[in-house]
Amino acid sequence: MYAWLFRQLPGPLAVQILLSLVILAGIVFVLMQFVFPWLSQYSPLNDSTLETMTSSAYGRGEGTPHE
Repeated sequence: MYAWLFRQLPGPLAVQILLSLVILAGIVFVLMQFVFPWLSQYSPLNDSTLETMTSSAYGRGEGTPHE
């Protein structure tokens, strides 16, 4: 499949390599900017079960747990 796509690119070998790198960079850009952020809202990997501990959570002003 990739060989067929590479053969469909116009120009000599150097131009084909350059075009394939530009296309690859474009695909990576679109994935990083639009697809992955959209998918991250559906991913359970970003869910955290730990809460940030604050001084009010401890009941003391120092922000350290009771021992």
